[in-house]
Amino acid sequence: WQGFVYVAFVIDVFARRIVGWRVSSSMQTDFVLDALEQALYARRSEREGVLVHHSDRGSQYVSIRYSERLAE
Repeated sequence: WQGFVYVAFVIDVFARRIVGWRVSSSMQTDFVLDALEQALYARRSEREGVLVHHSDRGSQYVSIRYSERLAE
């Protein structure tokens, strides 16, 4: 029960609720991508095609894979 735990939240600021989240023991791109995918799935029918993204600019949020997924 020792060590660091990393948490990624995706918040729908307009609705004021968490729409995606993940917890990981390592700070890698996969866990933030999973949180983003969960959020996109949760909001798939609402405001189709409209997405504004803002992050805390952590290293995992500027990875190539994450940036490519946002561009999609």
